[in-house]
Amino acid sequence: MMMESTLTALEICRQACSDCYKICIETLNYCKNRGGKYIDITMVSMMRDCAEMCMLCINTIDDGSEFMGRICELCAEMCDRTAMICEEFDNDAKMLECAAICRQCAQHCHQMGLQSASYFRRASLIDKEKLLYS
Repeated sequence: MMMESTLTALEICRQACSDCYKICIETLNYCKNRGGKYIDITMVSMMRDCAEMCMLCINTIDDGSEFMGRICELCAEMCDRTAMICEEFDNDAKMLECAAICRQCAQHCHQMGLQSASYFRRASLIDKEKLLYS
């Protein structure tokens, strides 16, 4: 039962990351077309980074990476920050849509980060002693 709920949570997280990736790319294009305050370098960079992190999160989920939980946590942080930037455009439906989807992704990624220990499918091939004393 635990494995089934974890797999369901993984699929939900993966879909949230996919949705977030798509809306960030869409919103980036929207901002480029709007110009002016919409092409602030900090905001544009954050959206691009968020999209890239979502894709990395999807890939680590698909691969069953032992780093998935930590990557999901970082993805959650980036999604929250992107949402905060987008929410500053409180009269723009597209920006608020991006913020909402980023917040949703952050919630699922944070949850996956907490649950990830039960998902690891491969043992570490690295001897931690060698890492520490190399």
